[in-house]
Amino acid sequence: MKNSYLNIYNNLIKLTRNKNLYFNLKNTDTFSDRLVILLFHFGFFLKIYKKEMTKDDAQDFFDFVIRQIELSIREIGYGDVAVNKKMKEYVNLFYSILEKVEQWELMVKNEKIHIFAKYMNINDENDLLVDYFEKYNQFLLKNSLKNFTKDILNFKF
Repeated sequence: MKNSYLNIYNNLIKLTRNKNLYFNLKNTDTFSDRLVILLFHFGFFLKIYKKEMTKDDAQDFFDFVIRQIELSIREIGYGDVAVNKKMKEYVNLFYSILEKVEQWELMVKNEKIHIFAKYMNINDENDLLVDYFEKYNQFLLKNSLKNFTKDILNFKF
């Protein structure tokens, strides 16, 4: 499983780079906006595939993704103290997102729209991200974890 973490991570990054996800931002998209989208992808991914992964594999993959985010922050130019502070914020943000993702099916559309407005710089009436993540959730349910462990995929949903 450990050898496939990079492929899974790269597939999540490819999903995050979808330019259509950033049309309705109030300002130009930022590293923070992209990171929030990545964390939502990651949250849905863990929600669906946690049953297919052992607890140790899930923790190792979580640690791998967090290390990759930390490396990205360092590449931007933050120092050690700032990186530690940012990572603490991002990990807390991820747990908050994961809590919302776990309750996704129980929410109505307006609640889902409000979630994205809370985490990103978008309008409350924007349902583009909700529709996208509904389709992404269905895509994950229809595909196995093994699909993500292969090379970078072409996603059609």
